[in-house]
This record gives sequence, C-alpha cells and structure tokens, in this order.
Amino acid sequence: MPQLELSFTSSDTNLPFPTARLVELWCAEPVFFASRELSDTYYTEGMIGNYALAYALGWARSPYRLTGKDTGRPRYLEDLTPLAEKCYILPAYPVEGGLSFRFERFNALSDSYWYAMTNNRVATAREDLPLKRTGKKPNTFRPSNFPQTGRLRMIERGSRFQTLVFGNRELPEYIRVGKFTSKVRVDVLRELTVTQLPVGDYCCNVYLSAADLPNNLELFTFDLISIPPVSLLKNLRFHGEAWKVGDFTLPANLKFCGGRTDE
Repeated sequence: MPQLELSFTSSDTNLPFPTARLVELWCAEPVFFASRELSDTYYTEGMIGNYALAYALGWARSPYRLTGKDTGRPRYLEDLTPLAEKCYILPAYPVEGGLSFRFERFNALSDSYWYAMTNNRVATAREDLPLKRTGKKPNTFRPSNFPQTGRLRMIERGSRFQTLVFGNRELPEYIRVGKFTSKVRVDVLRELTVTQLPVGDYCCNVYLSAADLPNNLELFTFDLISIPPVSLLKNLRFHGEAWKVGDFTLPANLKFCGGRTDE
C-alpha cells in the first residue's frame, strides 16, 4: 500500500495538464456533418468530434487548397500531432435534454435554361449528352463528387453540448463548425482539477476518440460510434492509468492521433 501511494504522488507531479475546463457549446445555427449516408439522406450524429473542434478553435489550420501529394488525403497527423502536451479537447457530447434535430431538403441542380439527367451527373448543355443517344460511340461521364439532391438531418439551433478542454489556450466566444460553418457559442462553465489515478479498472463516462487512446491501454467493453474521420467510443471500460477530472474519469495521456507522427 505505501508503494501505491508513492506511485500516485509521483505521477501527479508529472501531469501534462494540472487543470481542465468544462465547456458548453450552444448552437446558434443548425450544424451539419455528413456522419452517415443512407440513400439520399445525410445524417448528423448527436455529437461534435474533437478534430473538428480543434480546427474550429484555431489550434490547427489546414491549407485552403491542397496540392501535390496532399491532394486526396487528410492532414490530421501534420496538423494535430504538434499539439501534444500543449492542449487537448474531448469530443463534445449532448447535454441531457439539450439535443434536437431538424430535416431540410436540398437541391443543387443547375438553374440553367436547359439541363438533363445523365449517368452520374447532370448535363447543362446538349453537347454533354451521351453520344450513344445520337447513334455514335458511347461516352462515359466523370461522376460528380457531391450529392445533387437529398435530405439533411441537422443538429437544431439551440442544442447544447459539453466537453473538456485541457491546456491554457484562450478560448474564443464563438466558433464556426460543420459543413456550413455554423455559429456556435463557447461558454466556460468551471475549471476542474486533474488528478492522476493509479493503474486499475475504470469506466469512462465521456466520449473518446478511438485514435487518441494510448497504446498500452487495455479495452474491455465500449459502444462504438462509427463516423468519419475517427470513430468515437462511449461507455468505455478499460484497464490502465486514468485521470479524474471533477466527476469525470477518463484514460490518462490522451493525445491527438495518439501522438503518432508516422503516416
């Protein structure tokens, strides 16, 4: 038992974040992420990922236009791993009774005088029609990389989420998140002390990013929320070191992308 107390005190002095802030996010506008796609309906799950929040808070910035080898691949390792030991944020979970959704229909078809539906795209000029209609050699069109009609399930304005922010970086009053850069208010509720817990079995009562967990953590059970770019875990039971942050218990040493720098 004395050895356990000695280990507890020693680890406590080496905490990368001695405190954390409990933050509430209030949606001033409807928020949309393409979390799931079912037929022509695009669903937003009832949470906000921590990678999206890191960019929205200005902790990381990606180029407006990707060129060369960066085209077509994410830059999370380059943008987020330098934040290790500096700051971290958990995925935002909905406040009880504070989440609602709305459905909207969208139509991105051309408003030109003439258009026609073809394979994988909308033709806006008669010369765009497949040549096989004229009896000539068939032609193949490059498909569009965006939906042209459909329905969106969005997080309704007025919805509230909470998350934990580690590090001393200043938080803005408002941020922009989602595909439509919706306005979200940031309110700091209170500051909490982070306490190191020894190796043991714990149950986590917050949302976690699967890619941010330390390699030496042993996972028992969890609920998986499969969304891009990183799946989230909730109700995680694990074995390993943990942090006690107010009423929250979570794995210790969480870092964006697990702190990895490899590709």
